[in-house]
Amino acid sequence: MKKIIATLLITFSIFSMNAQESIPQQTNIDKIFSRWDAKDAPGGTVGIIKDGKLIFAKGYGMANLDHNIPNDPKTVFSIASTSKQFTAASIILLSEQGKLSLEDTLMKFFPNFPDYANEVTVQHLLNHTSGVRDYIILARLSGLTVDDYYTNEIVEKLLTNQQELNFTPGDEYLYSNSGYWLLGQIVEKVSGLTLAEFAKKNIFDPLEMNDTHFNDNQNQIVKNRATGYRPDRKGGYYIYNTKLNMIGDGGVITNVSDLEKWDATFYNSNLFNQGFWDKMTENGILNDGSKIQYAKGLNINTYKGLKTITHSGAFVGYRTEFIRFPEAQFSVIILANRTDTNPTRMAYKIADLFLEDQYKKEKRTQTKKTSPEIKDFKSITLTEKELNAFEGSYWDGKNKMSRKLEVRNDTLNYVRNDGSATMMVPISKNKFKMIGPRISVICEMSSNGNTKEFTLNLPNAAPLTYVAYKPITEYSETDLESYSGDYYSKELDAVYTLKTKKDRILLFVKGNPIGEVKPIMKDVISIRSRQTFEFNKERTAFRLSMLGRVKNIKFVKKYSRL
Repeated sequence: MKKIIATLLITFSIFSMNAQESIPQQTNIDKIFSRWDAKDAPGGTVGIIKDGKLIFAKGYGMANLDHNIPNDPKTVFSIASTSKQFTAASIILLSEQGKLSLEDTLMKFFPNFPDYANEVTVQHLLNHTSGVRDYIILARLSGLTVDDYYTNEIVEKLLTNQQELNFTPGDEYLYSNSGYWLLGQIVEKVSGLTLAEFAKKNIFDPLEMNDTHFNDNQNQIVKNRATGYRPDRKGGYYIYNTKLNMIGDGGVITNVSDLEKWDATFYNSNLFNQGFWDKMTENGILNDGSKIQYAKGLNINTYKGLKTITHSGAFVGYRTEFIRFPEAQFSVIILANRTDTNPTRMAYKIADLFLEDQYKKEKRTQTKKTSPEIKDFKSITLTEKELNAFEGSYWDGKNKMSRKLEVRNDTLNYVRNDGSATMMVPISKNKFKMIGPRISVICEMSSNGNTKEFTLNLPNAAPLTYVAYKPITEYSETDLESYSGDYYSKELDAVYTLKTKKDRILLFVKGNPIGEVKPIMKDVISIRSRQTFEFNKERTAFRLSMLGRVKNIKFVKKYSRL
C-alpha cells in the first residue's frame, strides 16, 4: 500500500510540474531556451513566480551527459554568487539576535589581520565597500588554478598576508568574494555553528527548503545534482566542477522549487519580518554620502521603470540569475549548468513577456537608420570628422584597464579588451549615451591642452575616467633587458619571472609558464589584458593588478638576469 501511495504522489508531482507549463507564454519561453533543449547538451531549469505561485517550472537540456539525465524542476544546481544573499541573511539574523553588530570591525574577529582591519566593518563586507582584495584572484595570482584544491586556512593566510587594501574602506564599491567568505567565517565565530549548519537551522529547515544547503564538502553525494559543463573546441562539452569547499561567497546548492519558498518570504513570512527585509534591501552608502546599488547580497535597481532585486552567479560550469520585481510580485529564476550562456539576458526576456503592460511608458524617438532605437533623450548627428576626433586608446589609472573608442558604421563605440563593443549615441557635441541592455551610462568627452579623456558617469557608482595614451606595440632592447628578472611578492609568497625570448617577454609563476607579456605604455606591461604590471622608474619593482578586484600588489626584483 505504501508503494502505491508513493507512486501516486510521484505521478501527481510530475503531473503538477507539467501542468505549470501550460501558460500562454509557453511557446515564447521555449524559443528563448531552444538552444538548450537538446539531448546532447547541458542546459538548465527555469522558474517563474507570480503572486506567490510557481506558475512555470521546466527543465531544458541535460543535467548529466554521462547518463543522459535531463534537467527538470527538481534538479539542483550550484548557484555560485547568488548564494551571497543567504550569507547576508545569516549575518542579519545574528545582528537581530544581538550576537554581533554591523559596525563590528574585522579586527574583532580576525586579530591576525594587519592594522587596516580596524577600519573595515561587517557593514563594509556586506556592501562590497571594504577594499579587501578578492581571494579568488589572489589565489590565481599566487599560482593556484581553478582545478587546484586549497583550504580555508590557505585563504585566510592569503588575506592576512595582504599589507594593503584596494582603497580606504567606504570610499568605493568594488565586488569582492573575500568579503562574503569572511562573513561566512564570522557566522561560525559568533554562533559556534558553521555557516552551513547555521543556515540549515535558521533558514532552510524552517522554510522546508529540503533540497537546499551550503555545500562545504564537495565529496558528499547530492541527489539530483546537475553536473557543470563548459564547451570544447569540437562542439562538445567538458565537465567543469570545483574541488573547493569554501562557502559564503558561494556554495549554495538548490532548485527552483526551493527558491520559490525563499522568494515567498519577501512578501509574507513569520520567520523574516519586514525589518529583516528592510535591512537586506538597504542600499550601501559610501563615505561621501552617495548611494550604491548593492545592498546585502542583493542588487537594487530598476528595469523599464520597475524596481528590481537581483543577484546573478557564475562559477565553474554554473550560471544563475534570480530577478524579483517586488511591485509586480513577479520573479524569474534561471539555473544553468553550462558556461556558454547568459541567464541574465534570458531572464529579462522572460520578464518582457509578462510585464509589458506594467513597464513605465517611455518616449521613443528614432535617429538615423544606422542607430538603434533610443529612449528617454534626443540624439544629435555629428560629422565623421567630429566622431573620428574621439577615436583612440584610453587608460583607466584607477582600475588599471585600457579601453578603445572606435567609429564603426558611422557610430562611436566603446570597445573592451575582448573586442566586445557598446554603441555610443551623441546627445551633445561632447556627450554620449551608451546603448545596451539595462544600462544608462553617460560618457562625457573633454580635453585639456594636449590631454584627451572621457568620463563614464555610472548610475549609483563613482565615475570612471579614461585618459588617452599612445600604445606601445613592441619592446626596445632596453625594455627587454630591464624588465627581465625574478620578482618576489611577500603578499603572495610567489616569485614571478620575466624571461626574454627574441623580441618577446614571457611570464613564469613559481617556475610554471603562464604566457606572453605585451607592452601597453612606458613602464606598463600586461598579459592577456587581465594582469597589469606597473614598474617604477628604475624597473627594480612593479605593482600587479588584475581585473580591478586586486590592485597594487608589490613585487621587488630579487636577482639580475645574466
